[in-house]
Amino acid sequence: MRRSWVVGLSIILVFGSAAPAWAQDSGSSEAFVVLTGRADVPAGTQVGDLVVFHGSSTVDGTVNGSLTAFDAPVTISGRVNGDVIVFNGSVTLRGGATVTGDVISQDDPVVESGATISGDTRRIQTSFDWEGFGWVGRLVWWLAISVSTFLVGVLLLWLAGRGSIRIAEAGSAAIGPSIGWGALLFFGLPILAIVALLTIVGLPFGLVLLAALGLIYALGYAAAAWILGRRLVRAPAAWILAFLAGWGILRLIALVPILGALVGFAATVFGLGALAVAVWRSRAARQAAPAGAP
Repeated sequence: MRRSWVVGLSIILVFGSAAPAWAQDSGSSEAFVVLTGRADVPAGTQVGDLVVFHGSSTVDGTVNGSLTAFDAPVTISGRVNGDVIVFNGSVTLRGGATVTGDVISQDDPVVESGATISGDTRRIQTSFDWEGFGWVGRLVWWLAISVSTFLVGVLLLWLAGRGSIRIAEAGSAAIGPSIGWGALLFFGLPILAIVALLTIVGLPFGLVLLAALGLIYALGYAAAAWILGRRLVRAPAAWILAFLAGWGILRLIALVPILGALVGFAATVFGLGALAVAVWRSRAARQAAPAGAP
């Protein structure tokens, strides 16, 4: 387990490195994907589809495909032979820049004189504005999350049965591995899904995984509530009482601005990791059982 935890933590560090990346092959048509950092295409350089998850992107060369940025400002002085889609970040087209497709962004792009957009310019709404409904909207959102995480938690523990003990043990005795694997799953799964969407073969898998992310994160949150509750409400008290205790504490903290979001994120990450460790230990125990039998 220690070895697996080190491997998982190493992957997180590799994915989280902020080193800048530049396209270097002047004739390349392969996709250029940057997880975090600068995704620059220098003048005289060509790449295929360009995807940057977090950082920034400057295009002085040519992108032979779409440019997709999830959390990055984009500056284009060269040419994009496709669409430019920016979910979170500014879009600036310098004089002489050319986009043959559409420009879709959260805010209106800055288009300098001499820049050309052959397609349409559209705005996207990346999140629902609950703030517009005031405290009523926030309360409805809190209730929706509370009910969903409660139902997911009850179903998880009911299906797990005696396996729920392993989840509680993993959260108590394997804190380091739980944090490491939880962070890897929390950040790695959406990245894996989006990368899969870029390939024809992996498209169905990517769509299914993206659709399942909400349920996966809810499972992690519920697992953390169970671990917390069982620490407070020890056996032989009923499992439902322990879960209610942990879940109730987390949902009360969720009412506090900023702190609630931070605690919710930490609980989800830790719970996901504890679930992964519990599953790993269960499989290892089943495999070792025949070898130790007389």
